[in-house]
Amino acid sequence: MLTAAALVPDTALLVPGAGGRVDPAQRLRAAALAVVEAAVAGADAVVVVAPGRVTRELSGRVVVSLGAAGIGDEQLGWPAPAVGDGPDVLAGVPASVGLHLLARAGCGGPTRVVEVAPDSVLADLADLGARLVHEAATALVVVGSASGRHGPDAPLADDGRAPAYDEALIADLAEPTRQAQARLADLALQDARDLAVTGWAPWQVLLGSLGTGDGDVVGHLEHAEVLAGAQHAAIGWRAS
Repeated sequence: MLTAAALVPDTALLVPGAGGRVDPAQRLRAAALAVVEAAVAGADAVVVVAPGRVTRELSGRVVVSLGAAGIGDEQLGWPAPAVGDGPDVLAGVPASVGLHLLARAGCGGPTRVVEVAPDSVLADLADLGARLVHEAATALVVVGSASGRHGPDAPLADDGRAPAYDEALIADLAEPTRQAQARLADLALQDARDLAVTGWAPWQVLLGSLGTGDGDVVGHLEHAEVLAGAQHAAIGWRAS
C-alpha cells in the first residue's frame, strides 16, 4: 500500500558542491528534503523510482555517484551513501540524487532502487507501481523533472510550448484529484520526449502504485522553479 510519495527533481545541483562554488539550488534542495522527510516518516518500506537508460531494480550494494554528470565525490558537500549488500552496482545520476536526499533526511532503513526507461510501455509502468507497494506500507521517492527546454540556459533548445505544458503538469501533480490523475496517465510520451521531460516514466509508476479504485491522495507543492533551463518541483503526496 502506498502511504506517501515525495516527488523530487533529478538535477545533480540538489547535492551541495555539484555546482562548484555557486550554489543556485538552495531553496529547491530544502524543499526536496522537506517532502522526502515527510514521505518516509512512518513508512515500513521505501522505494526510489528514477529515470534510467533501462528498466531495472538495482540489486546488491547500490553505489551512489554523480560521476556520469562529470561530478566527483570529492566535490560534494554530502558523503556518498550506499545501500544494500552484495556486489556493487552503480546507480544512475537521478537515482543517486534520490538516495542522497534520503540519506540526508536520515532514512537508514531498507531501501529498494528502481530505474525506469523513458520508452517503457505505459501498462508495464503501472504494473510495476502496483507491485512495488503490494507487500508493505510503502513510501516512494519519485525522481524526475518537467521540461528541460526553458530559455537559453536549457539543456536543449528553448521550446515555446514548455511554460504552458509545465504549468498544467505541476498543477496536476500538486493537486492529484481523480481527474488530475487521469490527465497525468494520458500524458503523451512523444510530447514528454520533445520537451525533455525526465519524469514521465517515474510518474506513471507512481500512478500505478495507487491501485484501481484506491487512488485518493492529497498533494501539496512545496516549491517549484526553473533552474538551469529546466522546470523542477518538490511535491508531497499523502494517501488519504
